[in-house]
Amino acid sequence: MLGRVTQGTITNQLLRNINKNLGQMQGLQEQLSTGMKLNRPSDDPVGITYSLRYRSDLSLNERYQENVTAAASWLDYSDTLLSQVGEVVKRAKELAIQGSNGTNPDVALNNIAAEMKQLKEQLQGIGNSQFKGKYVFNGQFTDVEPYTNLTNASNTLTDDFGLEYLISSGSPVRVNLTGNDVFGYPPSGVTAPKNEDDNLFHVLDQMIAGLEAGDTSAVSAQLTFLDSRANKVLTQRAELGARVNRVELMEQRLQDLNLNLTTLQSKTEDADIEDVLIKSKVNESVYQASLSVGAKVIQPSLVDFLR
Repeated sequence: MLGRVTQGTITNQLLRNINKNLGQMQGLQEQLSTGMKLNRPSDDPVGITYSLRYRSDLSLNERYQENVTAAASWLDYSDTLLSQVGEVVKRAKELAIQGSNGTNPDVALNNIAAEMKQLKEQLQGIGNSQFKGKYVFNGQFTDVEPYTNLTNASNTLTDDFGLEYLISSGSPVRVNLTGNDVFGYPPSGVTAPKNEDDNLFHVLDQMIAGLEAGDTSAVSAQLTFLDSRANKVLTQRAELGARVNRVELMEQRLQDLNLNLTTLQSKTEDADIEDVLIKSKVNESVYQASLSVGAKVIQPSLVDFLR
């Protein structure tokens, strides 16, 4: 059995429906104005959790991309320095071959020795190179100049620890080479973790001493060590090249991941403008119709009943 339907019941129901339509229209207009279907957690409690996760992943991915850029820059700079070392070694070999000729007069040998001294200073400059204010060849002691004493450069021990950039979760990449990796560890007779008689500074010192003494055989004896060091520099360049390739592959991977995450975030957060426009027009029509019907429903008054 139905209960009694009064004018107040009809009016209250009408107002509730009108307010409901008005609220829906307000929500659609908010989506149109912001372009977002998630404007507050209550809009989609499940969707907001995915949205926050995508935002977190995108932020983390951005940090990795910054590390990749920094690592690539450091590796490229190190490769440039190794190229410069290779040029110095090449010129030193040319001079050594020229100085090994027993027909050179003393003045010619002294001139060759003088140029080799310049090459040694050039090597010191390369060894003390800085990238963004940090010394490249002194391991983790990037604020300490490694080759301060040119006379004793061959006995210098640089820091052996590496500098690493985290380019993905649990995937660090080392970006630096130490001075001892490039120029060599101290020669025999010097207390060090290991000794290398092909230390580039030591080889040049021996050649310079031989040239100044007129001992061409001493110069010739160092050619083998010079070639050995040249091969080690090439090996280091190959290692750098492998790291560069890895960083470039990771850069592409991070870009792809960023695109995927952005797409997922857009699907979760962004409103479908065409769909919202259609719903908005339909809702507006419904709202106008409800107002029109309501005007007729609540039109009767006490005066109308007295007529």
